[in-house]
Amino acid sequence: MSNSRPDASPVQSVDRAVTILEILARRGEVGVTELANEIGVHKSTAFRLAATLEARGLVEQNTERGKYRLGVGIVRLAGATAARLDVVQESRLVCRRLATETGETVNIVMLSDGAALYVDQVAGSSALQPHNWVGRRLPLHATSNGKVLLAFRREGESLSELLETPLKRFTDRTITTTRALKAELDTVRRQGYAAAVDEFEVGLTAVGAPVRNADGECVASLSASGPSFRLTAERVEEIAKAVVAAADEVSGRLGWPGQPRDLGN
Repeated sequence: MSNSRPDASPVQSVDRAVTILEILARRGEVGVTELANEIGVHKSTAFRLAATLEARGLVEQNTERGKYRLGVGIVRLAGATAARLDVVQESRLVCRRLATETGETVNIVMLSDGAALYVDQVAGSSALQPHNWVGRRLPLHATSNGKVLLAFRREGESLSELLETPLKRFTDRTITTTRALKAELDTVRRQGYAAAVDEFEVGLTAVGAPVRNADGECVASLSASGPSFRLTAERVEEIAKAVVAAADEVSGRLGWPGQPRDLGN
């Protein structure tokens, strides 16, 4: 068979691996000979593909029957996707309302491989030419959302695991030392929100607050951002109250039983 060559391209190997996952999803448990026949490759090729998927936890082998089935790694990936979709879905109306109330751009951001991944955005009426952040991965140490995700990270996660050092400088206001960042994160935890003024981009100010799931874990950050000339120190305090209230509301929609925090009058 022409497609049974062992020197298959990386793209072809990926396609075959995905096909194996689809077969197992459809049929449950399948032996390596059946897999080889279904994807049209030699049995040794099918075995190597299955073994690679098994090493990553995406498939597992039934030791009694020697057949392969989907592994717990698939559940983990599906769970992560479902969680992201849940956050976006449950936050959409709240974000729209916040954008209307503040006139500023509102974003939902999640931790992704040591970066702040922007997964949803609602532009406010004052945002004449808003940045389109969706899909972008921004540095954790230089953004309000990143600071939130760092400050309220899961128990057991260390800064060294999440940060690339040395910390990159983007502007004169960027925090570039771990010591200064730790002090900043203490402030974020104490006040319940993070602010970034001209730290990632000159002229840009943002305020973010944690979104929690039913277990109280921070699964995302909700932020409002706009030009620094409009978001003065006084305005930041005002917006922070609205951002925290919105983040708490989304958290409640996700099952968080906590109470809204009192940030003062």
